[in-house]
Amino acid sequence: MLEPVKNLKNVFYVDLENSNLDEVVKTLGLGLLADEMENVKKYFSKEGRKPTDVELQAIDQAWSEHCCYKSSKPILEETVFGLKSSKEVVAREDAGIMEFDDDHYYAVGLESHNHPSALDPYGGSATGIGGILRDVVCMGAQPIALVDPLFFGDLDLPRNKLPEGIKHPQYLMSGVVAGIRDYGNRVGIPTVAGQVAFHPKYTGNPLVNVGCIGIVKKELMIHSRAGDVGDIYILAGGKTGRDGIHGVTFASRDLDAGSEDDIGAVQLGDPITKEPLMHLCLELNELGLLTGMKDLGGGGLSCVVGELALDAGFGANVDLEKVHLKLENMAPWEIWVSESQERMMFTVKPEKVQTVLDRCDAWDVEAVAIGEVIKEKRNIVRFNGTEILNLDLEFTTGGPVYNRPYTLPEINDLKPVELPPLPTNLSQTVKDIISNPEVASKNWVIRQYDHEVRGATAIKPIQGKIGQEVHGDSSVLKPVENSWKGLALTADVNPHLMEANPYHGTMSAVEEICRNLASVGAKIDSLADCLCFGNPQRPEIMGQFKSSCDALRDAATFVDVPYVSGNVSLYNETAEGAIPPTPVLMGMGIVSDIRKCVTSDLKNNGDIWLIGENKEQMGASLYYRELGIDCPNVPTTDFTSFIPRMEQLIEAIESGEVSACHDISTGGIALAIIEMCMSGVGATINLSGNMRDDLELFSESNGRWLVQVKPGSEEKFSKRFDFATKVGCVDKEIKFVLNNEENLTFSIEELRKLWTEPLWNRLA
Repeated sequence: MLEPVKNLKNVFYVDLENSNLDEVVKTLGLGLLADEMENVKKYFSKEGRKPTDVELQAIDQAWSEHCCYKSSKPILEETVFGLKSSKEVVAREDAGIMEFDDDHYYAVGLESHNHPSALDPYGGSATGIGGILRDVVCMGAQPIALVDPLFFGDLDLPRNKLPEGIKHPQYLMSGVVAGIRDYGNRVGIPTVAGQVAFHPKYTGNPLVNVGCIGIVKKELMIHSRAGDVGDIYILAGGKTGRDGIHGVTFASRDLDAGSEDDIGAVQLGDPITKEPLMHLCLELNELGLLTGMKDLGGGGLSCVVGELALDAGFGANVDLEKVHLKLENMAPWEIWVSESQERMMFTVKPEKVQTVLDRCDAWDVEAVAIGEVIKEKRNIVRFNGTEILNLDLEFTTGGPVYNRPYTLPEINDLKPVELPPLPTNLSQTVKDIISNPEVASKNWVIRQYDHEVRGATAIKPIQGKIGQEVHGDSSVLKPVENSWKGLALTADVNPHLMEANPYHGTMSAVEEICRNLASVGAKIDSLADCLCFGNPQRPEIMGQFKSSCDALRDAATFVDVPYVSGNVSLYNETAEGAIPPTPVLMGMGIVSDIRKCVTSDLKNNGDIWLIGENKEQMGASLYYRELGIDCPNVPTTDFTSFIPRMEQLIEAIESGEVSACHDISTGGIALAIIEMCMSGVGATINLSGNMRDDLELFSESNGRWLVQVKPGSEEKFSKRFDFATKVGCVDKEIKFVLNNEENLTFSIEELRKLWTEPLWNRLA
């Protein structure tokens, strides 16, 4: 089956014609399916030769689910690809590009690092940060902020019930947060937004999503493609090692008890190398020394060399022995597919090569010229003078596409169900709700991140006085020094709602992104999506994916925003089953003047108003889950009424009528006002509405905000909305006045303790 290539160590011809293809896959550790191997065999039969092991490894990387979207592409093309919006996407490459102002673009990247983080939570999350930073830098943009939506299993899972080969959620969460903390803090980029969610089905398969925002002058944006024939490839940054080999292949299959054997697929991050590398990249670009730039992520050299060339209509010729190595005696195929971190590829005009290498040396960044751009659309790789790879780039990058069968989720009739008995002690129920880790304070996480480095974070993820901080809905950045224009960031999706109804769960996620941005005075400008689902070979999983993508299309059409960046992460399963369908969303909003933004902490003066309607839509709510009630009546989204209210709220904030604002989501009005009151200012809230007391308190219906209106602005504020009601005033304590004339009264400090301690008690 394997025949040594003459004069070369560790390079083999592979006899596909006379070998069992399953054995070839097993011997080489490939992820290619049976029909894919048949296509590979036909290609080389047409070429009239035997492939090398290097060529088969290259095809394996290019045809992985991670790289070619072979299962998701048909549905994505039908739904979110090519969506029309009045907001133009300037570019979609390693990162997406949108206009910020007359002189600047902002860059957006959103990725997942799920499988690596399940094996090595510290290294997996750290290298996720490293990768998303490179995605933004290779567009010529200076990274200015990081975002981290994270999803874990039950922190209270008894150790004796932990499935074999699975790490405990507490261990995974601690490691993931530490990895994000150490990498982000060391490269000096603030982590300013994100979310932390819990669901039992993330046990063993956490979701670690990382986003990055950058800013670039319009004239400095560079593309992830080569310039012209004759351009020289320069590889800069970290050395190439055996870490990260088969990373994209590993990410394209389910996790099981044997996945620990794949620990070598996890890359090793090095923020100390990354920091000068980022400066170098931006300097070379600003000096006009580069024709193209791309980071080495999934697939390593195997993917980046060909993609840089083909995107410009060309090919590449590479001398692989020139690559700087961490280890001696690495096989050529290992060098070619390694995903070792902190590496960038430049294309440079021949006459500028020495200047580029000199600047690399000045920054103490290793760099070497390894090849050139050629006219023919092929990847040609030599090792010590012998050709070891010669592949048609359109064949390798084309990849297979599968129209996977799908079964849409069965959705029960969304009619009200019989209500459970009213709790005899609503006060205790409130306390139980706010001490649930799902909604409890995330200070344990946020305080580990530097969210102020670079000095551009105008509104931070926690807001208010020290010791009396509250959670913010969005963070706001001031990206341009001589401008008050701001960029707001948020992330959100509710996995419990997604599990109950993937379509309405996704619609709700987009709406909540809009609500979060509007809460600070920002209007949504773009979205990024990281679509995390189970095994696509199962029709029910593809049904979840189709339903969610339909909602992504419908919601974005209503709101008139594009998806500027994102990825698809499939095969998020363990032996215990699939994760909940999780379309992680990151939202970017524009603020006309950051000086007019508001925060969520309640102030000493001003009455409290409710925008939007409380509805009896309790399905998948935290309250019903606490009671063990399965209800199909999930929150739905009415964008027709929502959008005018959102726009009016933003105008009210810009007009200076608002002191504080907080959207209402998980935990309902009860949790929203309690969070606002963590500022040390209490409130009396009148919930004498048309619904039962517990539903008034805990309904998670969409389209609602609690707003503190500045004294003297009530009349002007109220006239803006078709549905706005005064519901409360400031007080020394937190008090709820209910339909049955029962008053629930709590001290602020009592609830603060219940709200702040859960994560510290479990993880500190």
